Amino acid sequence: MFIIKSVVGKLWMTIIGLVAVVLLILGFFLFRYIDTSFPNVSNQEENLLRLANKIASEASAHHNDNPYFEALSELLETQDSGMKLLERGAISMDEPLFMAGDKMIKLKEVLKPEELEAAFAGETIRKRFSVSMNPWHGGYVYVAMPLYIEGQAEPYSVMIVYQSMQSVEDTQVYVKRLFALVSLMGFLLTTFFAFFLITRITKPLTELKKAADSIIYGQYDKRVPPVSNDEIGELTQTFNLMADRLQGTIKDLNHEKQNLASVLHSMEDAVISFDPEGNIIFINPHGEMMMEDWNGLDWDEQEEDAMAPYKGHIPDPLRQLFNEVVKETKGISSRLHVKNGVWSVVMAPLYSEEQVRGVVAVIRDVTEETRLEKLRTDFVANVSHELRTPLSMLQGYSEALVDDIAASPEERKELAQVIHDESLRMGRLVKDLLDLARMENGHMEMNLREVNIMELIQRVQRKFLVLSKDQGIRLETDLRCHDLVLRSADEDRLEQVLTNLLDNAIRHSSEGSTITLRCDKAEYMKASAVRIQIEDEGEGIPPDALPYIFERFYKADKARTRGAAGGTGLGLAIVKNIVDAHRGTISATSTVGQGTTFSILLPTES
Repeated sequence: MFIIKSVVGKLWMTIIGLVAVVLLILGFFLFRYIDTSFPNVSNQEENLLRLANKIASEASAHHNDNPYFEALSELLETQDSGMKLLERGAISMDEPLFMAGDKMIKLKEVLKPEELEAAFAGETIRKRFSVSMNPWHGGYVYVAMPLYIEGQAEPYSVMIVYQSMQSVEDTQVYVKRLFALVSLMGFLLTTFFAFFLITRITKPLTELKKAADSIIYGQYDKRVPPVSNDEIGELTQTFNLMADRLQGTIKDLNHEKQNLASVLHSMEDAVISFDPEGNIIFINPHGEMMMEDWNGLDWDEQEEDAMAPYKGHIPDPLRQLFNEVVKETKGISSRLHVKNGVWSVVMAPLYSEEQVRGVVAVIRDVTEETRLEKLRTDFVANVSHELRTPLSMLQGYSEALVDDIAASPEERKELAQVIHDESLRMGRLVKDLLDLARMENGHMEMNLREVNIMELIQRVQRKFLVLSKDQGIRLETDLRCHDLVLRSADEDRLEQVLTNLLDNAIRHSSEGSTITLRCDKAEYMKASAVRIQIEDEGEGIPPDALPYIFERFYKADKARTRGAAGGTGLGLAIVKNIVDAHRGTISATSTVGQGTTFSILLPTES
């Protein structure tokens, strides 16, 4: 069945069928021609009968002329025929008539005694008989005819004229058999050469098929050597050219795919591709980390069980956007708030033949950008607020002086003092803003030298003793850093740090409380360091506000107000920048209603 389904089998069966049909048609017309054009046995019998009548008509004139009959017999033998005369009274049934091959044919094998008597009685007998000595010999036909002498009523002799049927019927059979044999040989040779030729034709096609199968399995370097210059050779060259271009195209596609994969893997944004059902079909490393974080979160309590199996599937925060993109078939941009983070999401549909075959989402963590934007907004609002109050006071009191509202010199002096204090406050605010801007831009001027920590702390303590006593606050020290020296530090900047921290502590501590300055040895970044702590017993800082206290203008207590001599709201931000410039760190711990402790770690070798 396989060879019938193959090209070789189909071509072979076509050629063999065509040859068979041609031979059948040719044989039909040939046999028809033989049957109609060649003489048959009946014609041969008629001719033999006419010949016998002709001889019999002339026998009366030559009845005693033996040489005549011998000459006739010899002449008939040349035509595969013969003649025998039988005399009455001198006849024996064992008398030989003629030789058929190696066998002698006797009279009794041709005529029966009663037939012979009938012939002598004047009857003409026409019969056939066959011999089996030669399989190709079809037998003989003979005529037994009586011979008369003119004037006599009874025949004096019986003449037997015979002729081999091989010259007639056997010739037809022989020609037909010969044609059949030649046709069979021609059919077999045609089959052989057709199969051989078709195999030669289809062998390159088989090689092309094998090469195509190899290309299917990714062996794009497979080629077929041309074996001829005909159409098959041109097909082979075209196939090789196609394979070269396909290999080049695949190489370019793989190169582009690798480039795209490299770009997607190196992107800081999360890139996720979904199918129409919301299953993830592609995700880059940042997307995997984001999905792990999101899958580890607990969503709304009522949907906790439903969100658990979304691993490998679209997460709940993106589901609404996904459904909108699939429904509207257009891109959507939005921002999502997931727990404490803010994410910018851009979703766009993926098309295949004008149908949406999926959705691609680019997700970026914009939590820090959002926080910075909020800080910028708050900074502008805070600066405006901090400047608006002194400006309003400057404007009001100056108008009072201009309008002579103050009646006495003491009142005018008091108004002038207020104007002076507010201008100093504005000056401090501007100075702190400029200092903070320079620090954050890396333009802080540092005068580095050796600094004795104990002497620095004692000097700052003496500076605040009078102020703390006036507020009814005890200012104590616990110094365990007698021999600690910072090898490279700016003493004035560190004094500014301690001054700001002590000023905040005194401002937010109540009467009768204690502020303690501590100093001891510590280790920071696997190196020797000094730890400075300022501990107060003030109102404390709420836990949710602690991460933001070092930001500009941040107020832990939104109801807290500053007096005329209060701070600018930039002190802790300046403190952190100075500590960072000394390669140290500052932190704060606080309990609401019990107090706050600021801890500073400064490396001694920096």
